[in-house]
Amino acid sequence: MTKTTNDTRNDQGADERGVTVLVTSATGKTGRRVAERLTARGATVRAGSRSGATRFDWEAPETWGPALRGADAAYVAYYPDLAAPGGVEAMETFGRLAAEHGVRRLTVLSGRGEPEAVVAEEALRAAAVGVELTVVRAAFFAQNFSEGLLAEGVAEGAVVFPAGDTAEPFIDVDDLADVVVETLLTDGHAGLVHELTGPRPIGFAEVAAEIGRASGRPVVYEPVSQADYAEILTGFGLPAPEAQWLAALFGTLLDGHNSSATDGVKRVLGREPRSFVAFADATWASGRS
Repeated sequence: MTKTTNDTRNDQGADERGVTVLVTSATGKTGRRVAERLTARGATVRAGSRSGATRFDWEAPETWGPALRGADAAYVAYYPDLAAPGGVEAMETFGRLAAEHGVRRLTVLSGRGEPEAVVAEEALRAAAVGVELTVVRAAFFAQNFSEGLLAEGVAEGAVVFPAGDTAEPFIDVDDLADVVVETLLTDGHAGLVHELTGPRPIGFAEVAAEIGRASGRPVVYEPVSQADYAEILTGFGLPAPEAQWLAALFGTLLDGHNSSATDGVKRVLGREPRSFVAFADATWASGRS
């Protein structure tokens, strides 16, 4: 671990090369980026996944201890979401195992404005006795439109979602990954909660318009009810209970209580977060006709 935060980047190399970090859900949107950045900073990365060299499966607790053994730190990205059923119990077990295996630092990905996720955060904190814990609460990912469930609809020209006219300060996952890496490799974040958003809230209709502008093809926003969205998700193959839970979660998160932006990215990284406009330009500009 290093001595301080951003002001000693030039002195960090030797310390960071000696750090072993377990990255859970390492093939996901955040885990993949966190692993890449940790490697670039010289840390030894254990990329935890169901089929990789470091086997880690959130549905198989017997894989957690072996993956944690000998690690100095871990990035905890619980699938499908920290607020999901089973999240509290998973965090209790994972936190206990992390403490038993001598892990010194944990950073957990949480959802902004999710009361159930806070309960899981506290379960992890209570179980991981003697371990430094940092919580990163993220807004809705910008990359959900390019890599997630919404990507297929975007490719077909429509953002179909149960958000009404609510605005959301979308966070670029690259910014999130940069923050996570700082909390894992530098001191000063233990016990803190970093709420991460983009620079300003925008509505889903504006999101569609920006994607259309950047890609050079029409993209529209089609608001739907939670029930209709759950049916759409089941059509993609999700089990009905999971689809209904996910649709209800989106409805809860996008009721307006998360519409304000924060300065979380700037406080950790010393720079402004990337805007959705910049994200759209970087993601879809190559598709312009």
